[in-house]
Amino acid sequence: MVLVLAVLVAAVASYRFELGSRWFGFEGPDPRSDPAAVAPPEGLTLPALTSPAPVATPVPDTAPDTLDRALVRRALAAGLDDPDLGPDVFASVSALGEETPLFRRGNGAAVPASTTKLLTATAALSLLGPEHTFRTSVVSPGRGRIVLVGGGDPFLASRPDPDAHPHRADVVTLARATAAALSEQGVRVVRLAYDDSLFPGPSVDPHWPDNYLPDGVVAPITALWVDEGRPATGTGRVADPSATAAGVFAAALTRAGVQVRGIPREQPAGPDVTQVASVESAPLSDIVEQTLSVSDNEAAEVLAHHVGIETAGRGTFAAGASGVLRTLRHLGVPTSGAALYDGSGLSREDRLTPETLVAVLQLAASEAHPELRSVVTGLPVAGFTGSLELRFVDSAPQGRGRVRAKTGTLTGVSALAGIVTDLDSRPMVFVLMADRVALADTLDARDALDALAAALGACHCGR
Repeated sequence: MVLVLAVLVAAVASYRFELGSRWFGFEGPDPRSDPAAVAPPEGLTLPALTSPAPVATPVPDTAPDTLDRALVRRALAAGLDDPDLGPDVFASVSALGEETPLFRRGNGAAVPASTTKLLTATAALSLLGPEHTFRTSVVSPGRGRIVLVGGGDPFLASRPDPDAHPHRADVVTLARATAAALSEQGVRVVRLAYDDSLFPGPSVDPHWPDNYLPDGVVAPITALWVDEGRPATGTGRVADPSATAAGVFAAALTRAGVQVRGIPREQPAGPDVTQVASVESAPLSDIVEQTLSVSDNEAAEVLAHHVGIETAGRGTFAAGASGVLRTLRHLGVPTSGAALYDGSGLSREDRLTPETLVAVLQLAASEAHPELRSVVTGLPVAGFTGSLELRFVDSAPQGRGRVRAKTGTLTGVSALAGIVTDLDSRPMVFVLMADRVALADTLDARDALDALAAALGACHCGR
């Protein structure tokens, strides 16, 4: 009722002002610009304005300023002794942005599995920059010959896919651009070769188990492929990704109106060639995010080969692995006890300490290195994205959305490395590794690591 009266008062006052001002020369406060100065009609008494009572007691800002070692230790204590993790369990926890660890367990290095990809991605971004792209091109040495040149694009596709994320260059688009360029020159028939010499080989890491290729675990690593060496139908990997990619390109070129004589053969492009057409990959930052999110082994190996080119002039497994460690040492990351033989972590001979992984994550998250930020944004979110989409759902639901971590899994090995935020919004960098897990305990060990990470997220770990 009071509100209705107040509205009526304002309306009446406005009307009186307009009428008086127009006909009688009345001067007074304008209710449109200064309504509080307009007096109410005679005989009407309004209650005095009061400040409303709060709807709830204000919550004081009592979030702790620092993380407490004892509380972190208490959050992890019981879970680290889970027998499913086996006898070798490593852990390290630090406040984000702090070098001194809050908690450590285990001495020496462990098999890192796919957490190795954090190192590969960091080195690649540092050397090449987040906006770097990879080019696949077609060049011509003349006399009706063209060469498809692989530029080491890890996500080069066999066909256009507008919905793909990140963007993928493809050989169909390249074939159409090539056909258009050749048509302008009046060329309708060509002989096709392909050049994958950017990565000179071997295409298979000698430090991988012998069954990886026959079992289709990973493709031969080459500078030219489509769909990461996967066949158009079925499962597994193709035996010769470069030749397969050239065949797919030749078919697309034929459909675009250019006849290809003979079978594409391997041949270096040579120095005296003319550029015909090219396609560009997504930026490296997008490639890194995807590689880490789904733990893409092939993409990680290609990135490591590029690290080898930048640091040693050779796109090989050995040059890539040593180049990754060299780059990290230059960035101030401790690498004592580290041994790398690939870029993906597929080798069971790889060794890393938790301290190296923590330092890499701290570096990527620091304001001093914005070029490395996609290492953090590419970490899967527990219960929501990537390789953690189906984890932390039943076994450790309190970690959902609070944990972002790179997974690492091999037979007998389980690891998590990432960032977790506790109940007081205090971020921590953590690494958890177990590399002597019994085969029968594989899934239980994974759940045990999830529970440990979730315990940090469910903790009031500050003082």
